Amino acid sequence: MMNDLTQITYKSDILDEKYQKITLDCGLQILVFPKKMSTVYALFGVRYGSVNNSFTDISGEEITVPDGIAHFLEHKLFFNEDGSDSFERFSEYGADANAYTSFNKTAYLFSCTDNLDKSLGELLYFVTHPYFTESSVAAEVGIISEEIRMYDDNPSDRCFYGMLEGMYEHHSLRRNICGSESSISKITADTLYKCYSAFYRPDNMVLIVCGDVDAEHVAMISRQHLPKSFIGSSVKKTNDNDKEKRQAFKGYTEQKMQVAKPLFCIGFKDTDIPTCPKERQKKDAVASILDEMLFSSAGELYDSLFERSIISPSLSYGYTISESFAYHSISGEADSPSQVLDEVLAYIDRIKAQGLNEDDFQRAKRVMYSETVRLFDSTESISNALFSFACEDAEIFEYAEIIRGITFDDVLATLNESFDRDTVTLSVVKPL
Repeated sequence: MMNDLTQITYKSDILDEKYQKITLDCGLQILVFPKKMSTVYALFGVRYGSVNNSFTDISGEEITVPDGIAHFLEHKLFFNEDGSDSFERFSEYGADANAYTSFNKTAYLFSCTDNLDKSLGELLYFVTHPYFTESSVAAEVGIISEEIRMYDDNPSDRCFYGMLEGMYEHHSLRRNICGSESSISKITADTLYKCYSAFYRPDNMVLIVCGDVDAEHVAMISRQHLPKSFIGSSVKKTNDNDKEKRQAFKGYTEQKMQVAKPLFCIGFKDTDIPTCPKERQKKDAVASILDEMLFSSAGELYDSLFERSIISPSLSYGYTISESFAYHSISGEADSPSQVLDEVLAYIDRIKAQGLNEDDFQRAKRVMYSETVRLFDSTESISNALFSFACEDAEIFEYAEIIRGITFDDVLATLNESFDRDTVTLSVVKPL
């Protein structure tokens, strides 16, 4: 083993899987998940997303930057000081590269069957060598403005953000990940460098490689390509959940777009977020099992709404939780979204009064467990799941154990604490 790193192996006897966590002296964590598959998937991720618009820098100054800057930064990093484009270099190596920005994280990634060392070197190089000029930033504004207009023309996206805007009054979650055309026009090379310096630090990043690879070899390639300047700790982020009331900001939001039938998103705001990562994992598992019991196509509510033609066949639902936000959501199509909300609220009131069915609990728990096991079938899903857990300071194998340990009483308690009427928002997109 190299003398400038520590290595821990995590194993799951239940899943028959294992991976290594290597920590370099600079503080960067490397997660290597061996999987005998033809495709290797690598991801260099940052615990930094669109909600992190306010932070305290290393000098103690409180800084607020324009909406959309994390996504803007993701775009700009692919362009290098020598004029080259890292996308093109990945193509030369036969690798398929991409990137994404979410509310609380940013990922740069590639998959390949050959030339892993060259592709991994390129990934590590361009993410750790930022280069921005005012002219290149100005040129990118036009490109991202087109992307924003595309999302603004998507009814499903607008319905989803309408739900967030209804639930949250202050939280950055209510604003589009890409920002707005107005906000990105305020971004400069200087603000990009400030955000990069604040968050692109070793202790705030993670490198994940999944496939037929060796952990120490990945660590060796990393040491070769990471610059000596890649050191330091990230800054303090602002927790916008502290500003939020328990109640939803607005009970109803409405937009009109080119749709054949009204779309709806129902959101139940949750501000009771555990500070302990393992407790958040447990709450995620319990709430997800509960949502499966209440809203799945195998449940009583869906059957009643569909049989009476109140909703279209496709109904999406789920629970989302992170360090600073959490909510239940239900979305679909309906001629009368307000009727759907009334039916959902009446159903939940009745279930709270009469109780849940334990057979439904066992079924939902099996569904959740099987979905967790299934994510280990591909290098891509493993890598992205590892990144999500890393962003929560959680360990991926513990989640299967947590699901197995969930009891019927856990779900009953969460039901009684959730879905209060003053926490709900209905977002609707109606036909023009």
